[in-house]
Formats: sequence, structure tokens, C-alpha cells
Amino acid sequence: MKNSLSVKSPIGTLTIAEDGIGITDIFMSGKMPDTNMQTKSTPLLCEAAEQLSEYFLGKRKTFTLPLSLHGTEFQLAVWKTLRDIPYGETKSYKQITAQLGRPKAFRAVGMANRCNPILIVVPCHRVIGSGGSLTGYRAGLEAKRFLLALEQKYK
Repeated sequence: MKNSLSVKSPIGTLTIAEDGIGITDIFMSGKMPDTNMQTKSTPLLCEAAEQLSEYFLGKRKTFTLPLSLHGTEFQLAVWKTLRDIPYGETKSYKQITAQLGRPKAFRAVGMANRCNPILIVVPCHRVIGSGGSLTGYRAGLEAKRFLLALEQKYK
């Protein structure tokens, strides 16, 4: 059973979940990926909420939360690569595929981004299309624009 906590943010209400080991999910409320959650505040969830608040205020550029990521070997590799994209910077799908040594895996990287369970902390919003175009984001393109602009403002 996961514990979850909902917090308000500039992009909407976010729900943070943890499994006793680490953060498992951060998602837009109302888009619950897992029904096996109970609303219960824990020290880890409160710390995650605090770090997210600091991020939105421009005071935090890196997260120091334990994560409990579950996915395929490829998804985990993509998510690790995403976490290596510096604050205020972006990478294209092409750059991600090259970094992974899989130069033709554009769609697979896109699907791994789409399946990213931990918005913002695993910064899939920093992945853009060729030529700088914004591509899909699970929380919506307006949220993606906001996050990228926020990071540029406080870079």
C-alpha cells in the first residue's frame, strides 16, 4: 500500500506517493495511476512537498529525495538520463537516444518519457523535439511551458 499526499502547485494540484522506500509517483491529481493508495502524510511525503515548493519558488535546482522507480531496464535507463539533464537546460530526443547508445530509439524514448511516474523530479519536461519544438507532456503543454520558463528565470 502506498501513502499519498496532495499539494497545490502553480501547474495544478499534484499528488505525491511513496512506498516506504522512496517516492514512487508525482502526478496531476485526478489522474491517479494506482488505486492502491491511501491518503496519509509521512515524513518523506512532507519532505517531497517541501522540495517541490522550493523548486516552484526558484530556490531548489536539484532534488534529494529517495526514489523508488519501477519499470523496464530501458525505461530506468531513460529516467536516469533525464535526471542528468541540468536545471534550466533541455535535450532533444535525438540527444537522449545518442546518450543511451540507441540512436534510432526515438519512439521508445518518447514512450519512456510518457510513462515517467515522477513528474518534475524526473524532469521529462526538459526533453524537447528537434529544433526546440515542445512535444507532449503528461501534465499538458502549458505545464511544460511553465516549468521550462520557471527554470530559465532562476537558472
